[in-house]
Amino acid sequence: MKHYLSCLKGDTIKAIVLVCLAVGVVGMSYGSLAMAYGFPIWVPFLLSVSVLAGASEFMFIGIVASGGNPLAAAAAGLLVNARHLPFGVTVRDLVGKRGVSLLGCHIMNDESVVFGLSQKTPEQRKAAYWLCGLGVAIIWPLGTLLGAGVGKLLPDPETIGLDAVFPAILLALVVPAFKNRTTLIRACSGAALSLAAVPFAPVGLPVLLSLLGLAARKK
Repeated sequence: MKHYLSCLKGDTIKAIVLVCLAVGVVGMSYGSLAMAYGFPIWVPFLLSVSVLAGASEFMFIGIVASGGNPLAAAAAGLLVNARHLPFGVTVRDLVGKRGVSLLGCHIMNDESVVFGLSQKTPEQRKAAYWLCGLGVAIIWPLGTLLGAGVGKLLPDPETIGLDAVFPAILLALVVPAFKNRTTLIRACSGAALSLAAVPFAPVGLPVLLSLLGLAARKK
């Protein structure tokens, strides 16, 4: 681990730490929300450890709490997480080999992928991916437990805006990449397709449709 950290710049490590802390804050809102919905504490904690995907977990407890079938809720979560398929292709060199690759795939999330792909050298990419992935894997369950423990003391997470933390973090991370005109065109095309599909497509599908923006090219 020390060798990995030595190849990363201080600003990168600081950014990863801050993102992991922000993930912990969102984890608190998740744990608090689960308690407000009447779930036993082991449900959000087990999901936070085994699923390790905030959007899917929020969706699962929301659907079940509103009277939905748990299997349907799980299917909706899988649909949202289908973006991990293209993620896996792009970070196949970062997850490790053999037995280690199982853990490497488990810690694959939006944050670890963004940090991993944004580094310059292969060594830095792998170090950032693992540092962020392991950080999230530790902080997310801890935040969930803390949020569940003080859930009755917190207002509705949406009221205080905690549900907007994740999108804000990811947007801040990808904005520098928009300096590349092709990247900007593809991102805007994907966002437009996704937004246009929201009123008509099932939950989770608009995110996948945004991948079609990759086909856009500058003139």
